[in-house]
Formats: sequence, C-alpha cells, structure tokens
Amino acid sequence: MDLSYILNQLGEDREHYFNAVAPPIIQTSNFAFHSVDHMRQCFADEMTNHLYSRGNNPTVAILRKKLAALEKAEDALVFSSGAAAVANAVIANVQSGDHIVCIKSPYNWTFQLLDKFLARFGVTHTFVDGTNLQEIESAIRPETKVLYLECPSSLTFELQDLAACAEIAKRHRLVSMIDNSHCSPYFQNPIVLGIDISIHSGTKYLNGHSDVVVGVVCGTKAMIRKIFELEYMTLGGILPANEAFLVIRGLRTLALRMQRSEDSCRKIAMFLNQHPKVEKVHYPFLETFPQYELAQRQMRGNGGLFSVELKTDSMEKVEQFANALQRFLFAVSWGGHESLVLPICGLFNIPEKDDPNLPWNLVRFYIGLEDPNVLINDLEQAIELL
Repeated sequence: MDLSYILNQLGEDREHYFNAVAPPIIQTSNFAFHSVDHMRQCFADEMTNHLYSRGNNPTVAILRKKLAALEKAEDALVFSSGAAAVANAVIANVQSGDHIVCIKSPYNWTFQLLDKFLARFGVTHTFVDGTNLQEIESAIRPETKVLYLECPSSLTFELQDLAACAEIAKRHRLVSMIDNSHCSPYFQNPIVLGIDISIHSGTKYLNGHSDVVVGVVCGTKAMIRKIFELEYMTLGGILPANEAFLVIRGLRTLALRMQRSEDSCRKIAMFLNQHPKVEKVHYPFLETFPQYELAQRQMRGNGGLFSVELKTDSMEKVEQFANALQRFLFAVSWGGHESLVLPICGLFNIPEKDDPNLPWNLVRFYIGLEDPNVLINDLEQAIELL
C-alpha cells in the first residue's frame, strides 16, 4: 500500500458522505439502534459497531486505519495523549507480580508509570542500557512479561538494535513494545523488524501542527482488541472526533513535513558539529555517532531532533546562549512547524525536584519548517556569547 494512498484515500468512503473531500466530524456521543436485534449486535462487538463514542466513532475509525497502515500493523487505537497510549499498552500486558525490562532514562511519564504507578500494584521493573543486548537479556526473569524500548531516545538519541531485541523477546515469550515517536512511521517501522507494539505521541509528527494532544498504539488485531476491550474502554482515555479530524488533516502533509524537517536538521547538525564552541553533537546520522551503522540499517531518516553539548564551564553562559536565540521557541515536545529549543540547564535547581541525570550543558533542538539558513544565522549570533 503506497504512502500517498494511505494519507489521502485509505478509510475515506466519500460516497457515504456526499463525496466530501474532507471526512465529516461525527460529533456525537451516542448512536441509535434500528431494532432490539441491532442493539444486541452492537453490544456484542462495540469495537466494530457504533454504540457510544467512547468505543467506536466513525471519524476516529478513519484515523485508526491510516495509522495502522503507516506502521504496517494490522490495527491501531488512538488515545487522548501519548502517555495514555503508553499506559494502556503496558497495563494490558502485566499483572501483579510481573516484571518489566525497560531501557534506562525513558520518557518521563513512562518512567513514572513504571517507577511510581505500577509499583503500587506489585509490578516490578529493571532499567537497562539499551545499547547492550547482553544486559537486556541478563535482566530478564521468569516473571518478566514486557520488554519496553524507546528508539532513539528523545534527548541523547541512543538506539537499540530492534531486530535483535525482537528476537530476544520472542525467545523469552515477552511482549516487545517501543516508543517510536522520534522517527514516526515515516522513518522507522519497528513492527516490520519484529517488535509487537509500536507506540507514538501523535502530538508530534503525526499531527504536526502543535494543536492536538494524541497517542497511538499499533499492533496485531488480537493485541489491539485485547487493549480495547478492557483498558481502553475502562480507563476512558479516548480521542474525540474533532481531534481525530485534525490529525487526519495533519497526516496529509506528513511526507512533506518530515522530509523538510529531516533535510534542515541534517544541515544544521553538520554545521554545529564543526563549530569550535560545540563539544559534541548527538545526531544518529552523523558518521561520528557511535551507532551510526545501526541507524543506517533500521532508520530511513532522523527527522528534526538533535542535541548538542556546548563547550563551556558556565551554566550561566548556556542560559545566555539559549536566551539569545530569536528564531527558536522555548518549549517541550516537537513535530510542529515551529523550531524549538530545550536547554537542559532549565531543569536544574528547581525547588523540591531532583536535578536530571544529564549534562547541564546539553541543549536539545527541534528543527521545524523554517529556512535552515535563517536558523543557522540565529545560532551563530547566540553561540558567540559562549
């Protein structure tokens, strides 16, 4: 199935809604039945019938089809946030007494799910160096049920060998899952490499306009139904029809946005990699990156994220650099039209919070759709303050 068909036609039965080019927003909470027998049919299978929009909504269903096809998965569910998607996928596959192996330093709310939330219910975990296959396998116990990956990670971009991790998981009968938000399905398809579940913060590239918070879980029909019938329906972290419509709109330009962001990011990362005031650039498609060959093998591109370690012994200088940037917004997240900067020093010295286990001179950038030369000029004037 080609990309253009997925983004522009798949799931859109236009003859059912007046041949409208854009799908309708079915903004309803409830659906009526034709008869008592029809009511029974809908209650028997709420995942495929229309009963109540907490379960199956027609606009949301169009989005699900597109996202599953993009990830080369059999099916998908969408949630009200990426954190909800992670939580539903993990909770559906563990019970009290089980154990999870997870890469170290995952997304913060994944960390909180494992370290604080699930720990209350007797689910234990081990954080491992995801670059070390032996360490991953050594952490597996008889009660281990899930291998959780994040590739690349979203600050320093370490990779895991996904095919090898999938093989380890299958050998130990684990459910393997990955946060694939960094690459999006446009640049990486973990399910093709053997991973069971691919998860996204669709807030990022999939929506691409910084106006919807959305999460995605992709997998087999059996796995998606399993999640739907208990966690999805019970916890209620659904995506409303209007937001689903906006994500469908965002997907129309996915390829254009991803390629523009990728091209600009590569150009800017290479510029900073040569700059005398930059200690190190974390970017998987630089030949100096420790896992460059693995990145080439399992990723088709990187997208717009990279980070740098600035060459300075002063946190104040890092703050001055960041404050001097005029074309980058200070913000978390990524994937929209706007370029962003996240200086890690801003996470230090926060009252009643521990400092992060990261270098204070680390600065993460997201490169959006602006002219890359304008962004380079902005970086040049700011970096002179170091």
